[in-house]
Amino acid sequence: MRVLADPLRAHIVTLLAGEALCTCHLVEETGARQTNISNHLRVLKDAGLVDSEPCGRFTYYRLRPEALDALAARLGDLATRARATRANGARRPCP
Repeated sequence: MRVLADPLRAHIVTLLAGEALCTCHLVEETGARQTNISNHLRVLKDAGLVDSEPCGRFTYYRLRPEALDALAARLGDLATRARATRANGARRPCP
């Protein structure tokens, strides 16, 4: 979740949800510098959210839907726990 907390990375993920894009497309869409986009793509790729595909001298990036599904499931589990905690009024007493 921390990976997606960065506004530019969140924007990149939103753009990649619509289509596979190369770095030059992302630079054009975001207005960020190429090195900045490349660094963010590396973080997204290291987190397992993005795959890359070489195409000539360009590299296209696309989202890994299964990684997003796993994140959505985790968030859903947290929401379920939070509802249960709220419903039963559970709280830890102070010392």
